[in-house]
Amino acid sequence: MNKPLLGLIVGAVLGVFDGLSALVSAPEVAPQIMGIILGSTFKGMIVGLIAGFVARKVDSVAVGIAVGLAAGLLLAYLVAAMPDPATGKHYYWEIMLPGSLAGALVGWSTQRYGRRPGEARA
Repeated sequence: MNKPLLGLIVGAVLGVFDGLSALVSAPEVAPQIMGIILGSTFKGMIVGLIAGFVARKVDSVAVGIAVGLAAGLLLAYLVAAMPDPATGKHYYWEIMLPGSLAGALVGWSTQRYGRRPGEARA
C-alpha cells in the first residue's frame, strides 16, 4: 500500500482512539463524544496524509516519527486552544498528548510499512 494511503487509513483508525481517549481523561465531555471522535478522526487523516507524503520523499524512520509528532501536536494545539463551549475550560493536556502520540505512530507506520511508488511487493 502506498505511503499516503496507509497514512490516511492509520490516521483515521488512530484518530478514533484519540477521540475515545476523551472519555478517560475528561469524562464531563461525554455528551459531546461523537463530535470529538469525528474531529479526531479528521485530524488523524490530515496527519496521516502529511506523514505519508513526507515518507514518500524521505526514507528515515526518525524523520517520519518527528513529522508525525509535530503535525499531530500542531493540529491538537489548534483544537485545544478553543475552549469547551459548556465550561469555558481549555483541555490542552487531554487533547495534545493523545494527538501527538497518534501522530508519532502514524509517522512511524508510514515509514515502516508504506511502499514507495514503483517498489515491488515483497
